Amino acid sequence: MQKLKILTVAVFCCAAVHVSAQIKDEKAHNYLQRAETMYNLVWKRYRVPAQPGLFKENYPDNKKDSLNYMQGGGVAEKQVSFLWPFSGVFSATNALMHLSSSYKLKYKRYQDTLVHGIELYADSKRQPLGYQAYPVKFEKADRYYDDNGLVGIDYMESYLVTRNPLYLKRAKQVFKFIESGWNNDAGGGVTWLEGHKDQKPACSNGMATLTALKIYQGSKDKAYLEAGKRYYNWMYKTLKDTNGVIANDIKTGSNKLNHVYWTYNTGSLIEAAVLLHQFTNDKQYLREAQQMAADSYKYFSSKSRNKNLPIAIDLPWFVTVLFRGYAALYNVDGNYTYIKAVEDALNYAWTNSRDEYGFITHTWLPNAEGLKKPKWLLDEACIAELYTRLSQLQNNRK
Repeated sequence: MQKLKILTVAVFCCAAVHVSAQIKDEKAHNYLQRAETMYNLVWKRYRVPAQPGLFKENYPDNKKDSLNYMQGGGVAEKQVSFLWPFSGVFSATNALMHLSSSYKLKYKRYQDTLVHGIELYADSKRQPLGYQAYPVKFEKADRYYDDNGLVGIDYMESYLVTRNPLYLKRAKQVFKFIESGWNNDAGGGVTWLEGHKDQKPACSNGMATLTALKIYQGSKDKAYLEAGKRYYNWMYKTLKDTNGVIANDIKTGSNKLNHVYWTYNTGSLIEAAVLLHQFTNDKQYLREAQQMAADSYKYFSSKSRNKNLPIAIDLPWFVTVLFRGYAALYNVDGNYTYIKAVEDALNYAWTNSRDEYGFITHTWLPNAEGLKKPKWLLDEACIAELYTRLSQLQNNRK
């Protein structure tokens, strides 16, 4: 009788493990379906047929939007998108290609198109070569250091999945441009915009840190590891506020910290700390990543104004960058707490906050105004990336 009981328990345990694996596999499958659904929608709705490789800023596209993410405030929506939202499509493509060899093959032609497109923003007349905010053939535009960091990261993710040496070369070119913006005001760091030295923001320096570290990851050239440490140490020392979250910027001259907090600024430094831990085996970097993750989760979960969103959605792409940091950390320490907050919020948005075209509102909430408004390319492209990363994480659950 005792043997029968033991056998029954053993069978039950095995069945439970099998069911758990099925659930994870089902979630991974569903998340990947959502990723590809959104990715295909972006390519269908946002492509500009007359401009191969380029996308619209919004859909539906009425050219009446005023964009507020440029120096000096509102800029009118133009014929094609600015570089920042374009980069969101590039990042989503790289994430899909990293899934498997079959997905690498499936999305390679999309990556090729995006490489063509991103080079339309490259400005070689001003040296060193850098990428301006709008395609060169239309007009001369400002060159932002954070934009160039995004180009560097996208090219390195492309290199890591394809090993095409051209992508590594271009990432190094981008980093040369970023380095040209470094000066010793406020103790170091780069500014936001070429020619403007009023602030040293977390966005430019966080993306510079990751560009350097990913170049090291792909090339093993220690000069880039040292550069990554330099940027990381400056940010950690200068921009980490007393609440443990990375502040938006420091003003040069006054050295006054701007106590405004966006999710992505802490997210980029968490990912950088995890990479530094992996490259150097220094556990201090891991401890710093874990502390920043805990502090950012505490802060941003407290700022959510809706019970259905366990973490504040300041900007969907910002949350995506925070998620990258959380995911990098999860792959080391297995703590799923922070991942789950973003996962639950995203699933709520997918179920409740999509408009008639299948796009998700900027706030991830189903308010009537948000559902009716045109949707920004960056807000939608990052959904494909998030679900791709979530699908991959389900397959790797510890």
